[in-house]
Amino acid sequence: MIQVAVNTPQSLMARAIQLAERGLYTTMPNPRVGCVITDSKGVVVGEGWHQRAGEPHAEIEALRDAGERARGATVYVTLEPCSHTGRTGPCTEALIEAGVSRVIYGMQDPNPKVGGKGLQKLRDANIEVEGPLLEDQCRALNPGFIKRMTLGLPLVRSKSAMSLDGRTAMASGESKWVSGPAARADVQRLRARSCAIVTGVETVRFDNPNLNVRADEMALELLAAEQAAEVQPLRVIVDSQLRTPAKAFILQGDAPTLVCTTERADPERRERLERAGAEVIILPQGKEGRVDLLALLEELARRQCNEILVESGATLSGEFLYRGHVDELIVYLAPKLLGSTARPLFELPIERMGSVLPITITDMRAVGHDWRITATTDIER
Repeated sequence: MIQVAVNTPQSLMARAIQLAERGLYTTMPNPRVGCVITDSKGVVVGEGWHQRAGEPHAEIEALRDAGERARGATVYVTLEPCSHTGRTGPCTEALIEAGVSRVIYGMQDPNPKVGGKGLQKLRDANIEVEGPLLEDQCRALNPGFIKRMTLGLPLVRSKSAMSLDGRTAMASGESKWVSGPAARADVQRLRARSCAIVTGVETVRFDNPNLNVRADEMALELLAAEQAAEVQPLRVIVDSQLRTPAKAFILQGDAPTLVCTTERADPERRERLERAGAEVIILPQGKEGRVDLLALLEELARRQCNEILVESGATLSGEFLYRGHVDELIVYLAPKLLGSTARPLFELPIERMGSVLPITITDMRAVGHDWRITATTDIER
């Protein structure tokens, strides 16, 4: 006897999560959301996902796919349907008008000002509401959006590449290339899912990077890569004294560049960088006269940045880590030895074992000839 697989609520929500993942590189600053609609027999009649900010949400796409079959149907959606009008209309109203009978959601809207209101509107319209379902997996779709909505800060990833002996660059500052092509393609994908890429002036001066997303280096199918590179992340330079060269590559191209400095910066240097196309802003300075990193993160959150990627040298990366601002640490370990005079991974003022900074390794996998180590930080400051 042939057994026919039957859709379960868990499998249907898992499918909605798969759909949401298609928007990994394109939905910012909106969350990644997927939606599946089934008829009374559990047969899928509509699917959709949010593709780009300003375009229809996942529920609207799925309702269009389902058409009249949406009446009396069950909706599986990874995030609570919105109940407010932004660049698109409220999804709750569309669901009510379509005549769906039940909505199963993955997680509630993390915005404390609106969370739960969409669900209540559906209940008020006599639509059965159930959830959360597969909440942890749904939350994993949007870690940066959740953090920005709840704490007013973006999710911070710090990316570094090091040799087997824990070095990132030669004493001269030369660092191209510590890691191999597969690791560099992986970094391109990290950039593409980020709203902003943060670096320091020393990296700009030594390496002269573009810090943009390049479709031909992402190791993705061509159309997906081109879509991922369509909207470039904001490039951010932390430069307390405005020493960024006006002809630096990071100031060129279509991607926007933000230079963050302090009041002590030379006004003439500011004018020079603005003429070169950069936006220059003054932020509070910390105890050592550098740009206050918390103020920087708050500014990026105000600019609707969900996830940011720190790509910098040992000084700035170490400062982010030491101050407890890093949520996820990604290190590419290359099968090379750079020697004892080469530069360390981080500059951290630690002198005793009792002061070490704890991290938890969550993943380790081969990326080409290198290894990628992913860790979360347990640092509170």
